[in-house]
Amino acid sequence: MWKIRHTPVAPTRTQRLASGGEIDAHRHDDHQIVYASQGTIAVTTDAGSWVAPATRALWIPAGTVHHHQAHGELDLHLVGLPAAENPLGLDEPAVLAVSSLLRELLVAYTRAPEDDSAPRLRLRAVLLDQLTISAEQPLHLPIPSTPLLRELHDILRADPADNRSLDELGRQLGASARTLSRRLRDDLGLTYPRWRTQVRLHHALILLADGTPVTAVAHRCGWSSASTFIDVFRRTFGHTPGSRPTT
Repeated sequence: MWKIRHTPVAPTRTQRLASGGEIDAHRHDDHQIVYASQGTIAVTTDAGSWVAPATRALWIPAGTVHHHQAHGELDLHLVGLPAAENPLGLDEPAVLAVSSLLRELLVAYTRAPEDDSAPRLRLRAVLLDQLTISAEQPLHLPIPSTPLLRELHDILRADPADNRSLDELGRQLGASARTLSRRLRDDLGLTYPRWRTQVRLHHALILLADGTPVTAVAHRCGWSSASTFIDVFRRTFGHTPGSRPTT
């Protein structure tokens, strides 16, 4: 059970975290944008987990209890926004695409001294403009609410390379593939193949952030070949797993 810390004002700052470092469960009265210009950040709530490499940022709505974990050495950029200011109109956590321009704005804004100078206010206005046009990315890994699906979730998280069919997994869990498929659609709104791919991509991001070679990541996450993994990764994230976003 989390011990929740309440920090009314979401900070705007730059913070470094070592690989494996954590920020304990907490909540703010403000919204927060969380961006890692280096490394991969994982944010967990009671609704699931979100993982974002340096081409993505996380939107954390006001009042959301959340926990951060660093994968790889992390340069973390945090931007707090008043609860009344919601440029995205989102009331749930989300992963957002980060363009080269938005990346530079987030880095510059969180490193500049906090004041109400005209240059900083203009920087903030452009940052908010860019946020409004940032596309939401389907990188949420929802946590099932039913015990049966939680068992399935634990099996896949323990070994993302488990390639057994839903029929085979169902026999282990004491449920038919049809029952599991129906519950996945009802509970998570996902098919089994799509959900399994989400589990694998989340695990792949963590392994990559920890320096695991691409070929090893592909096999440890269940893809038949490195080329298949690279193709899925590129279509999801917009770049290959071995590349870095331009600075």
